[in-house]
Amino acid sequence: MHSSTDSPSILELRDICKSFGATRALHEVSLSVRVGEIHALLGENGAGKSTLMKVLSGAHQADSGEIVYKGEPVRIESPAAGRALGIAMIYQELTLAPHLTVEENMTLGLERSQWGFLQSDRDKVRDALTVLGHPDLPLNTPVNKLNIGLQQVIEIGRALVCEADVIIMDEPTSSLTEADTKSLFKTIERLKKAGISVIYISHFLEEVMEIADRFTAIRDGESVGSGEIDTTTITDIIELMIGRSLDEMFPRSDHAFGKTKLVVQGLTGTPQPQDVHFEVRAGEVFGIAGLVGAGRSETLRAIFGLDRSQSGSMHLGDDSTSISIHSMNPRKALKNQLDFLSEDRKEEGLATSMTIGENTTLSTLSRFIRIKGTGLINHAREDKHSSRWIHELRIKCVGPNQLVDDLSGGNQQKVALARMLEQDADVLLLDEPTRGIDVGSKVEIYTLIDQLAQRGKAIIFVSSYLPELFGVCDTIAVMSRGRMSAKRPVNEWTPHSVMEAATSGHEIPEECLSS
Repeated sequence: MHSSTDSPSILELRDICKSFGATRALHEVSLSVRVGEIHALLGENGAGKSTLMKVLSGAHQADSGEIVYKGEPVRIESPAAGRALGIAMIYQELTLAPHLTVEENMTLGLERSQWGFLQSDRDKVRDALTVLGHPDLPLNTPVNKLNIGLQQVIEIGRALVCEADVIIMDEPTSSLTEADTKSLFKTIERLKKAGISVIYISHFLEEVMEIADRFTAIRDGESVGSGEIDTTTITDIIELMIGRSLDEMFPRSDHAFGKTKLVVQGLTGTPQPQDVHFEVRAGEVFGIAGLVGAGRSETLRAIFGLDRSQSGSMHLGDDSTSISIHSMNPRKALKNQLDFLSEDRKEEGLATSMTIGENTTLSTLSRFIRIKGTGLINHAREDKHSSRWIHELRIKCVGPNQLVDDLSGGNQQKVALARMLEQDADVLLLDEPTRGIDVGSKVEIYTLIDQLAQRGKAIIFVSSYLPELFGVCDTIAVMSRGRMSAKRPVNEWTPHSVMEAATSGHEIPEECLSS
């Protein structure tokens, strides 16, 4: 999909500056986008990407700097003014009206009327869907009846109905399956062939290398580099983003395995997992690979008691007593030194309307009660404990009393980890712990996992990203259609053998694993 075309620039942002009070968000940031180009905008959470795009789309006004669009300086005073120019932004959280139809959503805010009667733009809608590869999509279907991939097509289609020449996509694949992601890439290719430029924001650098033509990286609100994707490596981009050499993305040390901390036997759920068996030792990072829907998350959720299992038992620590997984619940799990980090931090992992301090102590609140039985919280002690984790995890915030909702995704994930560290359980269930966060935060989380293993924690690590499974884990098992393969040391697997086990569901012969 990459192109070395010398197309003229359709858009230039020159020396954009923006501050919010005493906080400098952008300082002389520049960006140039060519006609029909996929341009990746890269940077860690909090680097200034969203602020820059809000300036471009008209949601914010720059303090200084210049926007040149189609060769003319422009002032974009609102998102409506941006759309009128031909610049449309598609946010990470889709902005569709779920009860309205495909046609109604694609023309929302663009309706035309004559003599009090709405005029149909059905031809425009159908033309947009044809460009996007869905010419036969029924226009009277409510969008809540469509899957998330098609909903995203509708959002992009609305931009085409607006006659956008530049479309900004903010983390467009964060909620998509692998199949929907491939479909989106085909859609983006069609946009490119139609001469439409796309500014593509993503933390998934492998996607960027596949989809983008050029990139611009920003760090701490400043431009730090740009270039052609074809002549750039992921390592080059990461080092630009984080501002330091990245000799090793996955810091790890030798882990001394101790006693078995968790044994799971015969775990079965509805519709999955199916008869899952494994054990994890102190100091071991055990990775579970597999395709989306294979039963990995369901396995962790059943063990923690968030999802009800049909059958299965487990042993924890030195206790020889068998615990029914069917009867497990989160309160009992925490009491038994078992803790869980959800892949959905906003809905399950955090109370985003509460402060950093309140989230950090949420599962250990009884430790901070002034006088037993009163319910009065010792807030000074709570702040002291949460401040420790803010410092150790390098959470970018103004203090423990800041609302979690005001933090970037990477810093929100660190707060979720801070709660887990404060709980200090022996067995940690981590479900996609680096999903949707920037590269710098990922490296810090990998380092933390390594340190926790050194301290003797038993860690189960579910991830859809094979490089981090191979970089972080000591052992790996693969799930396929609810069933788990035998657990093997990481050096006995290859990416190919993992994918073969994930797609076929068959045990791979030992002699073929790492060959």
